[in-house]
Amino acid sequence: MPTDPRAGEAMLIIEDEAQIRQIVKQALELDLRVLEAATARAGLALAAAENPAIVVLDLGLPDLPGITVCRELRKWSSVPIVVLSVMQSERDMVQLLEAGADDFITKPFSALELRARVLACLRRARAPRQPPAQPIEIGGGLVLDLAGRTLKRQGRALHLTPIEWELLRALVTQAGRTLTHPQLLAAVWGGAGEDRFRAHLRVHLANLRRKIERDAVRPVLIVTEPGVGYRFELPG
Repeated sequence: MPTDPRAGEAMLIIEDEAQIRQIVKQALELDLRVLEAATARAGLALAAAENPAIVVLDLGLPDLPGITVCRELRKWSSVPIVVLSVMQSERDMVQLLEAGADDFITKPFSALELRARVLACLRRARAPRQPPAQPIEIGGGLVLDLAGRTLKRQGRALHLTPIEWELLRALVTQAGRTLTHPQLLAAVWGGAGEDRFRAHLRVHLANLRRKIERDAVRPVLIVTEPGVGYRFELPG
């Protein structure tokens, strides 16, 4: 069932195909006021004037590449950006995430999937930036207290190394969003010596999975996006 429309919030669609704009609009017009732009420059102007709550962005725009729009928006805005595109390579997806995209949806897509992903991005954007005061359930009987820096399973504390803790904190505070290898390296090691620490990242994540996953071979909490990075999935 659609959520109540929020009159003060708008979604900006930057897409040159009128048919796609209509699909996106119909999927979300009961949740958000809808703004439309057919070019990158018109979209950037609307974003500056209207301050939308979220941007749905096509990559194949006629005047500027969509990734350029991401970078321009990120110079002055933290608005969530959901990218629409045909299938991208792993390298392209990494570049999009590092340019500031929050999520990407491959064309063709279903209206239900689009609505779910857009509203999930909005929920993450509205969530408090500081660690939650209350412990959070992260699945499998695990309870994480970011403020108290504790992780428990069925009431019993689990020991994490400092690096494992920083990895878990980075992933959980961005739950539902894919973090690229460079983003995780920056969160834990400050981004220094990326090539050196990339192998370390895999080892520490494997150790973390062994501690928190029911089956480390088939993880459901820390999900791998091959060639891109990792995403933490909180229970629905």
